[in-house]
Amino acid sequence: MINDVMYSLNDSRSDATSIEPELIGDKVGEVKFTLSEQGCIDHVVQNGDAAFLSVGTSVYELNGYRQQFRVVAKGRMYQVRENPKAETMGDLMDIESKVEKISLESGNDGSIIGDFTEEVTSEFVNELLPLPYVGFDEVYKKAKHDYGIFLRVHLRDGTSMRMVYYPKANAFSAGAFGTERLSELIVTQRQRIKSAAGM
Repeated sequence: MINDVMYSLNDSRSDATSIEPELIGDKVGEVKFTLSEQGCIDHVVQNGDAAFLSVGTSVYELNGYRQQFRVVAKGRMYQVRENPKAETMGDLMDIESKVEKISLESGNDGSIIGDFTEEVTSEFVNELLPLPYVGFDEVYKKAKHDYGIFLRVHLRDGTSMRMVYYPKANAFSAGAFGTERLSELIVTQRQRIKSAAGM
């Protein structure tokens, strides 16, 4: 955790490779405590804590992104998981003007089933970013018995991230409740893509 922002390794297989040195910016923090080695059940997570990174590991900016969204440690990209200072999804995720496309992902094996149209991708992002950020815990209260629709957000730099949408709760795992228009966009695109794939 750095400056009260919690990060986790980005889940995308394509992001498992090391970050090119020229993309690594200024140092923004250092690991001071490793939970997996020393943490106890009642430990309160503090700035400088990490789950598995060793004490002394430096954390750097990732050039091209706000520090609150993505950082680099040991050559790997870490992406925001929780940010109590974020008020909107746009505050949480630094993806405005950076999205190339949205894909529907298989919940079974993570393979890409198909892509949203270019127009819908643009509208999706425009609807998503102004949503109030409430955090995963608030979403989970309403979505814990809901099935998820797995979306893959592809960014223009070649990286991507998974986003889970819960249709009954009209909510996103990243920590926001959707609009009726977002629900309509996701459901209709899912139907179109699955139909085209013969599913």
